[in-house]
Amino acid sequence: MPLRRWFALLLGSVATLTAAERPDVIPFPTGKPKLVGAETMQRVYDEVKTPFKYGVVLRGEAGELVDCPNVFRHGGRWFMVYVSNRDRVGYQTCLARSDDLLHWEKLGVVLPFRREGWDAWQGDGGLALYDTRWDGAHELARHEGRYWFSYLGGSQHGYEPDPLAVGLAHTDDPTAVREWTRLPENPVLSPDQRDARDFEHVTLYKSAVIRDDARTLGAPFVMFYNGKSAPYGVEAIGLAVSDDLRVWRRYGHGPVVANIGAAPWAISGDPQLTRLGDVWVMFYFGAFWKPGAFDTFACSYDLVHWTKWDGPHLVAPSEPFDRQFAHKPWVLKHDGVVYHFYCAVGNEGRVIALATSRDLRAPQP
Repeated sequence: MPLRRWFALLLGSVATLTAAERPDVIPFPTGKPKLVGAETMQRVYDEVKTPFKYGVVLRGEAGELVDCPNVFRHGGRWFMVYVSNRDRVGYQTCLARSDDLLHWEKLGVVLPFRREGWDAWQGDGGLALYDTRWDGAHELARHEGRYWFSYLGGSQHGYEPDPLAVGLAHTDDPTAVREWTRLPENPVLSPDQRDARDFEHVTLYKSAVIRDDARTLGAPFVMFYNGKSAPYGVEAIGLAVSDDLRVWRRYGHGPVVANIGAAPWAISGDPQLTRLGDVWVMFYFGAFWKPGAFDTFACSYDLVHWTKWDGPHLVAPSEPFDRQFAHKPWVLKHDGVVYHFYCAVGNEGRVIALATSRDLRAPQP
């Protein structure tokens, strides 16, 4: 059976219908871009670096993996969207709460298993329309009076089984422990669509949806996501844009961030966007093009041409709890301290850990 036909059958009838009619890919802009220089890259690193590991802040129960932290502020309190995979059945999206960014209380599931359809057993949600200002309030913006997240979904049991596609969901209260409403147009992007590019033909992974009021790319909503290609499973980060969060047009005929290194299955993934002055910063994780899995960043003026940081990693394996992987970033600054949440894999299993710009375990004046 041809590979693309196999994908279509697995994704189900909704994916097959949405693949039939798709807008054309928007070509990359022509002309000489303005690139981010070495001095600016160093200044960004000095601002966002987090050399002090606070430790594990969220653990799963027996047989549970927790992953993909996304943090926001609402009503004067902190909340974390994260995902849970119990006994490797599949992803569900959960919510936790904190008053100090250090101690977290689990609240419950907000995107449970559907048990049918293209996203029956996978629902890995991440915040959309979050505050991208580095010095911002870290609150979520609304569209059509609702709060949003995007999620990767799939129909099979397991840990990230191919193929996966991207859907969107919304709620009127992002702090309530109840199921978010999924768009009937889902999946909005999938690997079997006719406009899927070479780097995303196998699976689509974690996405970050931001609002760009300047319409730098011609639309108010921009999605960054990593896709996987055959035959080795290389992952790279690409772009799509939308006017309404429902219809998405792929932007450019290739990825905007990719890394090739020692292993043919190199990964660049899980982007998070913030803005320092006139510079866009993309936090993302790398794996296997340098040893292990780690968090790093890239910078851009136009959201298309990215200068990759080649200096020290923002976090990397160094402790027993993250000795295998230290990756999948969510980075924010609050009260003069940079907090870098990440997924750690080590002697405690797959957990959520924190590194900071100041040693919060040391006695404070």
